[in-house]
Amino acid sequence: MTRLSVNINKIATLRNSRGGKVPSVKDAAIKCQEFGAQGITVHPRPDERHITRHDVYEIKPFITTEFNIEGYPSEDFLKMVIEVQPDQVTLVPDNHNQLTSDHGWDTWKNLSFLKEVITRLQENGIRTSIFVDPDILTIEGAAETRTNRIELYTEPYATLYPIERHKAIDPFIEAAKAAKKMGIDVNAGHDLNLENLNYLCKNIPNLAEVSIGHALVADALYLGLETTIRKYLECLR
Repeated sequence: MTRLSVNINKIATLRNSRGGKVPSVKDAAIKCQEFGAQGITVHPRPDERHITRHDVYEIKPFITTEFNIEGYPSEDFLKMVIEVQPDQVTLVPDNHNQLTSDHGWDTWKNLSFLKEVITRLQENGIRTSIFVDPDILTIEGAAETRTNRIELYTEPYATLYPIERHKAIDPFIEAAKAAKKMGIDVNAGHDLNLENLNYLCKNIPNLAEVSIGHALVADALYLGLETTIRKYLECLR
């Protein structure tokens, strides 16, 4: 079964919009795990507009499943994750002011940089994943970095899915097959929801993990967090 990691950034966004400590990011992480999520994801950004550095340190002792920290590998970010020791770090090519991730790494252009970062993280016992587009050449570059995993950027799939789902999924099937041949495990994330998740997982049987935040938190407003997580887990089965 593909594992579900819940991205709790949007919980922090809601808290920050009012100030104070409500809703609690820590309590959200605990509840997500109690309700069946197999991991917690956070993506701290330099401007701390949602998850803050304090959040990252505060919730780590309460993660009983898997802790995945996403972010651009600046020196400050690397120092933080090495101190926190999450199970996985997902490297994304976002700039400082980017609203949300909207593309994967050019792995060949950034090969030496990524190799250096990945080696450093792995030497500290942290599994690595690289955020990439579903492109075979890019995945070949990812293999050269010796990353443990890739995370397929699924926004193009989610956009095309309502129109032509077979065409939407094809590049991702081929990308996942290529990664498997190269010995790289595959994660996926971005714009996945209750409508498109099951089809993705059925067609990519070697999918290790999905990271879902925005849609899941939005669904929880109507359905409740426990019911929502259960529904996402059903999609993955």
